[in-house]
Amino acid sequence: MKNFREKILDKEQLISACNSERLKGKKIVTCNGSFDLFHCGHLLFLEYAKKQGDILVVGLNSDSSIKKYKSEDRPIVPEKERSQIIAALEIVDYVYIFDETVPMPFVEAVKPDFHANGVEYGEDCIEAETVKKYGGKIYLVPRIGGLSTTELIQKIKNS
Repeated sequence: MKNFREKILDKEQLISACNSERLKGKKIVTCNGSFDLFHCGHLLFLEYAKKQGDILVVGLNSDSSIKKYKSEDRPIVPEKERSQIIAALEIVDYVYIFDETVPMPFVEAVKPDFHANGVEYGEDCIEAETVKKYGGKIYLVPRIGGLSTTELIQKIKNS
């Protein structure tokens, strides 16, 4: 079993690892997000994603990308810590931190067999065109009500 730090890859390492896994006949699944204030909703999402293939690659938004698309107050947990938390999970095979506000360059690098996304984003999610260009499929993960970082932050603010 890999040390969790060994699972956090740069782009060149990620491409090499995915090519190697593919040569072994492994099905690769991607998903992406900020995974700020990691909670049970995140864990269940990753569990659903992993069941779609053999190798789960998580694209993690960098701190700078989260500030651009969420707010200057986010993330709560810095990218180094978030990446280590995700990488420490047995169901996660690789983690890649990306600076873009959209995940298409990450998806383009991996060329997954499946890309898992929340059902709220639908089959026509922004990743769909890139995933399908390489023969991949979109897998929609059911929403688990009441489990989101935004909702956790609201509860804290209201207490």
